[in-house]
Amino acid sequence: MLTSLVGSYPQPEWLVDREKLRGRSPARVRAREIWRVDPAYLQEAQDAAVLMALRDQERAGLDVVTDGEMRRESYSNFFVSALEGLDLDTPGSVPDRSGNPLAVPRVVGPIRRRGPVQVRDVEFLRSATDRAIKVTVPGPFTMAAQAQNDFYDHPQEVAFAFADAVREEIADLFAAGADIVQLDEPWMESRADDARAYGIETLQRALDGVRGTTALHICFGYPLFVPDHARRYRFLPELAAAPVEQISIESAQAKLDLSVLEDLAGKTIVLGVLALDDERVETPEEVAARIERALPYTRDVVAAPDCGMKYLSRASAYGKLEALVAGAKLVRTAAP
Repeated sequence: MLTSLVGSYPQPEWLVDREKLRGRSPARVRAREIWRVDPAYLQEAQDAAVLMALRDQERAGLDVVTDGEMRRESYSNFFVSALEGLDLDTPGSVPDRSGNPLAVPRVVGPIRRRGPVQVRDVEFLRSATDRAIKVTVPGPFTMAAQAQNDFYDHPQEVAFAFADAVREEIADLFAAGADIVQLDEPWMESRADDARAYGIETLQRALDGVRGTTALHICFGYPLFVPDHARRYRFLPELAAAPVEQISIESAQAKLDLSVLEDLAGKTIVLGVLALDDERVETPEEVAARIERALPYTRDVVAAPDCGMKYLSRASAYGKLEALVAGAKLVRTAAP
């Protein structure tokens, strides 16, 4: 049984203003005010933060590592900001997961990728570790749901346009050395009816012809902003038809009924077994018990946190990773 981050890890205080980060909902347009470093030195500072996050993951013993999303203001706006056809300076609005107005990019023309967005980041991470590396990219369905469409005739056309940009990016990320590319699609959960209408078709378009191990992450929202997690996903069994090898879900905070995993036979389950709604570090035994809840339904499990580790303190996050690795080891040792 392997262990992995979902994607993010706490950014250091010298890099971002964490009070500002925690005091606002995740940015869909730019949020330059969170950075503490002069733009002229920001990339170098981000490189240093990536190495910090990487060494923590290695020291804790994770099998699959990420860059901790150190370069991002949010999981989605980093990629969106690099695309053509979007106006981020005069944003539009859509309801967030709680129904409140959210400032989002406006689609004002054909959505296109200008060029590689995260390739340099992958090359940097690949050069710094010999472990398997995972790269996260916002999913096309979620990016479309987080945009005000002022150009295309139908919502699915927006999702398909994002899918084309994502497909080009994923091919370049694998060529740059990524072992796993994960699409983050949390709004498939919050927009389940639309996901049922065209979500799988959007994913098929985004991954058409892609060669490499792909994952899809779906979640209930960061506990800092969505504290009361549901007990079941509104859109999960449908992902059996998704053209990905891995499905990443949360189960610790939601106490999810894991019998649903029977519907995802053939998929590797990246299972969230660390609760991130407080700073308390779980014991290895607690982690092991959460993993074991899944084993009657699947043996193909990667142990991971729930979603939103970036909002914890570094001390808490690192302690939880150590518990994750120790808990997974307990399960492996006990296995027949």
